[in-house]
Amino acid sequence: MSPVLDLTRLRAWIGREEIAGDMLTPALAERFHAALDLPGVPAAEGEVAPRLIHFCLCQPAVPTAGLGNDGHPRTGGFLPPVPLPRRMWAASELRFTGDLRVGDEVRRRSRISDVTAKEGRSGTLCFVTVEHEISVGARVVIAERQSLVYRAADVAPAAQPVAAAPGPAAEAGETVEVRDATPPLLFRYSALTFNAHRIHYDLPYAMQEEGYPGLVVHGPLQATLLLHLAARCRDGRPPDEFEFRAASPLFVQDPLMLHAGAVQGDRLDLWTARPQGPYAMRAVAKWL
Repeated sequence: MSPVLDLTRLRAWIGREEIAGDMLTPALAERFHAALDLPGVPAAEGEVAPRLIHFCLCQPAVPTAGLGNDGHPRTGGFLPPVPLPRRMWAASELRFTGDLRVGDEVRRRSRISDVTAKEGRSGTLCFVTVEHEISVGARVVIAERQSLVYRAADVAPAAQPVAAAPGPAAEAGETVEVRDATPPLLFRYSALTFNAHRIHYDLPYAMQEEGYPGLVVHGPLQATLLLHLAARCRDGRPPDEFEFRAASPLFVQDPLMLHAGAVQGDRLDLWTARPQGPYAMRAVAKWL
C-alpha cells in the first residue's frame, strides 16, 4: 500500500533553488562522444559540444553514504522528501538559445516549480517539476522543465514478462536506426552522468527489488540518441526545442529501435521501442 502523502508539506519545497557549476572539459566531450558512438571526431577546445551533454554537468557530488538504497541521493535537501522510494525521470521540455562549447564554465540554476500527486493504475504517484537554466557567463543557453515521478516500492509494473508489456506495438518510423543497448553502454552513461541509480547496472537489484526483467535503459540516454537522430534528419542541424516523455521501460536484452517520422514543416516526431514492442519514449523536435 502506498504511504499517505502530506502534499501541503511537500509543496513547501516549491520555490527552493540550487546553483551548481562545472566545466565542460575536452575529456568529458571525448568520453561522451565515445560512449554514444557519435560520428566524426570529438569536439575540441572551443568547438560546439554535442547537445544534451549538459545532462553530464553540474551533477550533485553526494557522498556514497548519502545515497539511498536505490542509489539516488536521499531526498529532503533540494528535492522534497517524497515518501515514495521509486524515482524516475518522467519527461523534459528543453529550449536551446545557444550552444555549449568545450572549455566553457557552466552554471546550472535549478528551482522546484511544482509538486503534485495523482492516483494511477499502479497506485499513488507524486510528480516534482524542476526548472533548470544552463548558463555560460550571463547568457542562458538551455532552459529545461523536468518532471520527476515517484511511486511506491511495492509497485512493480514491469515484473511481468517483457512480452506482456502494455500497449500496442509502436509503428515504424520513416527513419529507423537500431542500437545495441548493452550493459557497457548503460554503465558508461551512468558514469558520465554520475548517476548511481542501481536499475541501470545492478541486475540482481533491478530484478529482485524493483521487479524489472533486466537492466533499464536510461530515459535521458534514449532522449540523447533521439535528439541526435533528429539532427541527422535535418542535415545535421540540431533542434531548437526538444521534448520527451517516458511511456514504458526498455531493457538491455532488447535491441533499441530509434524511430523518426516524416519531417512536417519545422516539427519532427520521434520515438523509441523494442522490436514489436510498445512506445518506450516519445519525443518532439522543433526548429524555429
